[in-house]
Amino acid sequence: MKILVDTSIFIWYITANEKLNHEHLRIIKDLNNEIYLSVISIWEVTIKQQIGKITFPLEVPEYFLIQRKKHKIKSLHLDENTIRNLPMLPHIHRDPFDRMLICQAMEHDLFLMTVDETIKKYDKVKIL
Repeated sequence: MKILVDTSIFIWYITANEKLNHEHLRIIKDLNNEIYLSVISIWEVTIKQQIGKITFPLEVPEYFLIQRKKHKIKSLHLDENTIRNLPMLPHIHRDPFDRMLICQAMEHDLFLMTVDETIKKYDKVKIL
């Protein structure tokens, strides 16, 4: 299975946060699955770090790269083909980062792992 983890799931995973449910943890650790982290998540958390909403031992791009490699999580880039899905999304969710994650999951035929109830309202994305 190919899975895009949302920002919260990735952070909970690399920090061993109890908020990450056991089923999501099992899926991420299953080496038969391909797990992806979007550059969108890195962008989002970098902004949050810059305004003081979150802290990590290093700057987010460097820290997330180290963690991604440590946990064998692949990087997912953003390209024009992905953005073309944006106008087709209904206006259910106002968060631009989450909307782009939805577009990436659609474009690359990935499951999107999230606990965000608003994201789960989109019928064009496969949710875990």
